[in-house]
Amino acid sequence: MANHPQALKRHRQSLRRRARNRQYKTMMKNAVKKLRTAIDESADAATVEEFYRAAASTIDRVAQKGAIKQGTASRRIARLALHVSTGPRVKATKRRRR
Repeated sequence: MANHPQALKRHRQSLRRRARNRQYKTMMKNAVKKLRTAIDESADAATVEEFYRAAASTIDRVAQKGAIKQGTASRRIARLALHVSTGPRVKATKRRRR
């Protein structure tokens, strides 16, 4: 690492940004986990809708802060909406090879 004052300052800034972005991403992942858990446990539609709104809002907020790109946020929200509308995941069985 360089010893120039500006390089040291940039390094300190990047560490702060990294910590902040990690916090935002963790918050986003936890909101998505709560939603997926509610869907998989076959919770009532009102609860699932509430968790979906919270997750979508969190993802939008994280994108607005710059931790993820807007396109990534839109894609995640669209996939969550699809997951909400289709219901719980069905585990695929392995096909036997002949």
